[in-house]
Amino acid sequence: MRIAIVNDMVMAVETLRRVLMTVKGYQVAWIARDGAEAVTKCAQDTPDLILMDLVMPIVDGVEATRQIMKNSPCAILVVTASVGQNASKIFEAMGYGALDAVSTPVLGPSGNPEAAQAMLAKIVTIGKLIGKSGGTSKSKTHTESPQSIFAPSASRLPPLVAIGSSTGGPNALAKILSRLPASFGAAVVIVQHVDAEFTPSLVEWLNQQTPLSVQLASQGSRLEVGKVLIAGTNDHLSLQPSLSLSYTKNPIDYPYRPSVDVFFKSVAQHWSRPGTAVLLTGMGRDGAEGLSVLRNKGWHTIAQDRASCVVYGMPKAAVDLGAAVEVLPLDAIATTLIDRIAMMR
Repeated sequence: MRIAIVNDMVMAVETLRRVLMTVKGYQVAWIARDGAEAVTKCAQDTPDLILMDLVMPIVDGVEATRQIMKNSPCAILVVTASVGQNASKIFEAMGYGALDAVSTPVLGPSGNPEAAQAMLAKIVTIGKLIGKSGGTSKSKTHTESPQSIFAPSASRLPPLVAIGSSTGGPNALAKILSRLPASFGAAVVIVQHVDAEFTPSLVEWLNQQTPLSVQLASQGSRLEVGKVLIAGTNDHLSLQPSLSLSYTKNPIDYPYRPSVDVFFKSVAQHWSRPGTAVLLTGMGRDGAEGLSVLRNKGWHTIAQDRASCVVYGMPKAAVDLGAAVEVLPLDAIATTLIDRIAMMR
C-alpha cells in the first residue's frame, strides 16, 4: 500500500514514517508539509491512503481533504495530536470524505505506543475497504435467537427509524436530525462508522444540531420515542429478543465496526413492527444486505442518491441489490421521515 504523510511537524512525520516501516508492504509515497502541498502532490501522484494532519499552515487538513476528495479522491485517515480539541474539525473532514481519525503516535519512553497500534489497525481496515489488504468477511452476521416472551406485541412498539452511515455521514446525519421536530414521534437508532474514541464528541455535536435527545447507546438501552441512540463502541450494536440494545464482537473479522448490516439484520429479526430504514453516504457495501432484509420484512427503505453522497458506495450497493424502496437526495430524507411517521401514528 502506498501511503502519503501530510504533517507540518518534523518529529510527527518521522514518527509516522517509522511506524509505517514496521509493516511489510507499506511504502511512503510522498510527504507534504501543509495542505496546499498535499493537494498538489495528490493530483500529480494519487496514493492509496493519506495520513492527514488537521492543524497546518496555508491550508489546513479539512480544506485539503475537501479539495483532494473533489479533484483526486483517495482514502484519507485523519491523524491529529489533539483529538478532543479538534472534534468539530474531525467531523467536518469526515463530511468531506475522510474515512476515520486517530491520535498521532508519539514514540519514546514518554510516548503512546498504543496509538501506533491503533493507527495500524485502522490502516488495515481501510486497506480491506479499498481492496489492498484482502476482502471482507463472508461470515454470517448473527445467529438465530428464539423470540423472548417478554417482547411486546407489534401494536405496542413505537415507530422506529434505523439509519446507517459512513464516509460523509456526520454532516448528513446533522442535516437530517436538524430538520426533525421535537415532536418527532419515533425512536431513532444510528450506526455510524467512527471509532469509539470519537463517538462521545459526535453525540455532543449532534445534540447541538437537533431538538431531539441524542445519546450513546449503552448495553441494555431501550428504544424510545424522541430519543436518538448512536452506536458507541468498536463492537457491533444489535437488537436483542427483549428489544433492548446490546454489543457483540461477532463477527470478529468483519471490516466494518460497528456494522450497519449486523444492526439492520438484528432489527429485522426482532422488531415486529415495520419501520423506516435509511442508508446514507459511505464507502463499501455495509448495510446493503441488511436493508434488503428489512425491505423483505415490509420496511420502507431509503438509500441516499448519488448526487448528494460524499461517497456513493453503500447506497449504490443497496440500490444494486434492489434493497431501496426510494432513492432520495439528502435534503428530502427528513421530510419523508416526518411524513411517514405522521401516517403511522
